[in-house]
Amino acid sequence: MTQADQIYHWGHGRRFNAYPEYFRKHFGGRIQKLSLDAGFTCPNRDGSKGRGGCSFCNNNAFNPSYCQPVKSITKQISEGITFHRKRYSRTRGYLAYFQAYSNTYDSVEVLRSRYSEALSHPEVIGLVIGTRPDAVSEEVLDYIASLAAEHYVIIEYGMESCYNATLERVNRGHTFEDSLRAIEMTAARGIRQGAHFIIGLPGESDSEILAQAGIISRLPIQNLKFHQLQIVKNTGMAREFEADPGAFRIYSLPEYLDLMVHLIERLNPGMVIERIAGEVNPGYLLSQPWGMRYDRILEKFEDSLAERDTWQGKEYREDKGK
Repeated sequence: MTQADQIYHWGHGRRFNAYPEYFRKHFGGRIQKLSLDAGFTCPNRDGSKGRGGCSFCNNNAFNPSYCQPVKSITKQISEGITFHRKRYSRTRGYLAYFQAYSNTYDSVEVLRSRYSEALSHPEVIGLVIGTRPDAVSEEVLDYIASLAAEHYVIIEYGMESCYNATLERVNRGHTFEDSLRAIEMTAARGIRQGAHFIIGLPGESDSEILAQAGIISRLPIQNLKFHQLQIVKNTGMAREFEADPGAFRIYSLPEYLDLMVHLIERLNPGMVIERIAGEVNPGYLLSQPWGMRYDRILEKFEDSLAERDTWQGKEYREDKGK
């Protein structure tokens, strides 16, 4: 498929399968996610798998100010709508984004209570459920499938890497095989799903990062998020970084954009790209800041695609998954 054919297929002029355009096509207008902290924990925080959590993780580094578990879900949604309306006045509806920690890590009864509260808000049209691949069960997925039959629902799995050595290195507490199992169970129920990956985790070379595009492209997932490695305060990785900064590869913005262009070229063009980089709240970042907001980073990324006359999936071959 040529670049012109692919852009026509996506239905817009961008050089990758962009998340906002997907929503406009699906819902007929802008849809905004509202981050929520529903008070869940994780298997590698409560002692089930370990203590201390992933070495890169500090939820306070990305939670919006209104997103606090001491507030009810309804209150967080209402405050989130007020927060986002200042910037996005033409939003047609909202998705309740259960973001902090592992939002399937409890009984179906507890999940039903929290998800139902979110869906009962008149402006919420669906759910985004962030979780770990080792924190779902057949019973939980059956319940989520019942919700997906009536609402827009997507599960976002924090996979972070396709390499078990990396997952162990960052104290992830699950394997890539756990991710595959969760993805297969979710796909079997027809639930839309996405995956999150961190680019530049310790020990991964550029060639290994790019090789993941072929692995990812063969998975039955629909949405993808990519974040650059960011060292944030009050994490295990922050202590490692302060002790030995040279042990980490911190990309400059030009280096990162170059790597992401090559990765996107190898990626299945049918997958929706939600983000190509991440941000943290002010005051939390220890590693090199790029000095600009995500919107501007995305512009530079799209400029790079245009300058090179390339696009998502240019190097993808369906028979090889790359």
